Amino acid sequence: MTKLNLSRRSVVGGLAATGVALTSKSGAAQGAPVKVGELNSYSRMAAFAVPYRNGMQLAVEEINKAGGLVGLGGRPLEIVFRDDGSTPGDAVRVAEELMTRENVSFIAGAFLSNVGLALADFANQKKVLYLATEPLTDALTMGSGNPYTFRVRPGTYMQTKMLVDAAKAKGVKRWAVVAPNYEYGQSAVAAFKRLMGEAVPGFEVVAEQFPALGRVDAGATVGALAQSRPDGIFNVLFGADLTAFVREGNTRGLFERRTVVSLLTGEPEYLLPLGDETPAGWIVTGYPPEQITTHGHPAFVAAYKAKFNDSPRLGSVLGYVVPFMIRDMFNKAKSTETAAMIEAFKGLTTQTICGPVTMRAIDQQSTLGAWVGETTLQGKLPTMKNFRYVDGAEVMIPEAEVRAARKI
Repeated sequence: MTKLNLSRRSVVGGLAATGVALTSKSGAAQGAPVKVGELNSYSRMAAFAVPYRNGMQLAVEEINKAGGLVGLGGRPLEIVFRDDGSTPGDAVRVAEELMTRENVSFIAGAFLSNVGLALADFANQKKVLYLATEPLTDALTMGSGNPYTFRVRPGTYMQTKMLVDAAKAKGVKRWAVVAPNYEYGQSAVAAFKRLMGEAVPGFEVVAEQFPALGRVDAGATVGALAQSRPDGIFNVLFGADLTAFVREGNTRGLFERRTVVSLLTGEPEYLLPLGDETPAGWIVTGYPPEQITTHGHPAFVAAYKAKFNDSPRLGSVLGYVVPFMIRDMFNKAKSTETAAMIEAFKGLTTQTICGPVTMRAIDQQSTLGAWVGETTLQGKLPTMKNFRYVDGAEVMIPEAEVRAARKI
C-alpha cells in the first residue's frame, strides 16, 4: 500500500512542523488543531489529486490566518493527508488508521467511485462522518446512501444531465458509448441512456465499449465504435485512456462529422495532455480557469499561481472549496461530535469561488455545479469555449426518486 506521510512532517495551513498552532500573527488560529483525515489517490491519480491537495492547502492556510474555526473557539483546521491505495481494501485500512491513530474528527476524500463506496460503507458501520469529495457514482447518494455520507462534486447523473441538456438540440439518435469498466463508467452510461432516452425520441445505443480502467486497447475500441457507424459518441474515458483514445480516433477519423459528448474532458487535468491533438467542438464538462471572472475567481487563480507556480486545475477548485465547507460546518455545529456535524452539514450553504453551494438534506448531495462548453484550441493550447457554469441545483436527481432509492 502506498502512503503519503504528510500529517506531521508537512502540516497544512501554516502550522509548525510539531503540529503547534500558529500564534505569531494577529488574528491567526490558536489552540489544538481540529483534524480531518483526507484519503485520495495521490499516486495513481496524481494529475487530479495533487492539484486537489494544493487547493486544500491554500484554503486551510487562508482559514487559519483569518482566525480558524470560530465556532470552536478559533482552533486551527488541520488536514491529515493519506494515499488511499486506489483500492477499497487499502482505503478502509487507511481510514481506520486515521480514526484510531490520528484521532481525526471525520474522514473525507477519495477519487475512484468504488473506493468512495467502500469508505461510505465503513462510515456507516463505524458511525463516523464521511465527506466524499470526488467519487461520482450516483450510488453514493442513492441506493447505497447512508446517514453518515455526504458528497461534494456533482455526481454522474448531474453532470450527464448537463451534457444532455447541451446536446439534445442536435437531435442525434444513433449513439455509441465508451466508458471505463468500473462503477463510475457504468453509472455514467446508465444516466446517459436514461436522460437521452427521455430527451430525444428515437434515441438508441448502437455500440458499447467498456475497457478496463487504465488499460484501454485504443485500436480495438475505436475500431468497434467506427464499425457501428454512430452519429454521436458519448465518451467517459479520462486520463491516459482518454489520450490514447483521442489519438487513435483522430488517426482513423472516428470523430469527423459526428457529435461527441464527453464527460470530464474539459478539465485541464485531462485536456492539457491532448495538446494540439485536441478535437474541436466536443461538448464537455470542464474548467477554463483563465476565463472565469465571477465570485472572486481571478483572486483564487492569482493566489494559487503565486503559491504553486502553476495554473489551477479542476481538482484545485474542488480542493479549495471543501475546507470552506468544513469550516462553515464546524462553525455551525460548534462541536466535533458526529451527530452535531451531520446535523450541521444538512442544508448548509457556503459561499465559494463557484457561487453558493448548499448541501441538500434529503440525499446529502451538494449543489456544486460544473462548467459546460466545447473543446477548442487557442494556438496550440487546448481549452473551452461557449461555456457556462451550470448550478448543481438545476440538475439534481428528483427528490421522489431519492426517497424511493433510500427508502425514506
